[in-house]
Amino acid sequence: MVSDIRLAFAHPSERAIATADDVPRDRISVRDHIVEVEIGAFQAERGTTQRVRFNVVVEVQPLTGPIDDDVDRILSYDRVTEAIAHELGAERLNLLETLAERVAERILLAPQAMRAFVRIEKLDRGPGALGVEIVRTRRDFGQKLNEMAEEVAQERPHPRVVYLSNAAMAAADLSTRIDELANAKAPVILCVGLPNDVAPRADHPMAQRRIDLLAIEQNGWRLAARDPRCKVVATRTELDWAMKNSQICVWAPSKIVLDATEGPDVQPHDTVALTAWFAGQMDACELVVIGETSPEDAPVPQRAAELGTPLF
Repeated sequence: MVSDIRLAFAHPSERAIATADDVPRDRISVRDHIVEVEIGAFQAERGTTQRVRFNVVVEVQPLTGPIDDDVDRILSYDRVTEAIAHELGAERLNLLETLAERVAERILLAPQAMRAFVRIEKLDRGPGALGVEIVRTRRDFGQKLNEMAEEVAQERPHPRVVYLSNAAMAAADLSTRIDELANAKAPVILCVGLPNDVAPRADHPMAQRRIDLLAIEQNGWRLAARDPRCKVVATRTELDWAMKNSQICVWAPSKIVLDATEGPDVQPHDTVALTAWFAGQMDACELVVIGETSPEDAPVPQRAAELGTPLF
C-alpha cells in the first residue's frame, strides 16, 4: 500500500517504468514546463491567468540501427511543447482533464509515440498543486488519430521559398528585401546557389555532387553572416520549428537531398532547379527567384524578381 501511494504521486517517468509491459520502449520527458494561461470553470478563474505546470513522459519505439546523431530520426521535445502550446491556444478550456486528453492525443500523432503520460497541475489555486494525470496509448484514440493527422497536415505551414542569386546576396538592399519577406504572411526559407569561387573538381559524379552541395552550404553561411536574422538550417525538424516560430531560414541542402527517398533528378550545380524541387518537398506557397531565370517547370507557383525591385 505504501508503495502504491508513493507511486501515485511519483513523477510520470516512474509511473511509466512501473507499468511497462514486455515490449521494450525508450522514453522522453518534459519536466516542470510552466505556462501562464487562463483556464478553469470557476468565475474567479475568468479574466485572469494562473500558472499551470506540465510533466509529460512519452514512450517511443526504440530506434533500429545507428542514430547517427540525427534529429530527424527521433521524437523531438519540441513536439511535446508544441502540443501543449497548440491546445492552450486553440480555445479557452474549463477542465484540466480536457486539456490533458487533447495534449496526449496530439503527441500520439507522432508515429514514434506509443504511450503518453500527461500530468497537469494548477499552482495558484491553493497552498499546494491541484492537478490531473492521464495515460493514453495510440489504441485509445483509434481511427480518430488518422482523422486528426489529416487535419494537422492541413495546418502545416506553406513557406515562401526564395532563391537569392549571388548578386542579390551582395546587393546593398539585401536587408530591405529580408524586411519585406519578414513582414509577409508566409514563413520564409532562403536558398542560394554555388559561390562565385571556383569549387574543387572530382572525377566521380557522386563525389562532385557532395562537393557542390557543401559549396552551396558555404554560400549559405555567407548569407547568414550578412544578416543575423538568417539562420542556416539542415534538417526537416529544424525547418518545421523555424516556420512555426517565424524564424527566417537559409537552407543547407546536403542532408535533405542525400536522405530523400525520391531525390531530385537534377544535379546540385543546377541550383535554381534544385531549389524548385525543395519548394515542392516543402509544399511551398510560392517560389520566388531573385536575380536568376525561373525554372521552366516547378511543382509550386513561381515568379521571378529583378534586382532592386520590390517583391510585393
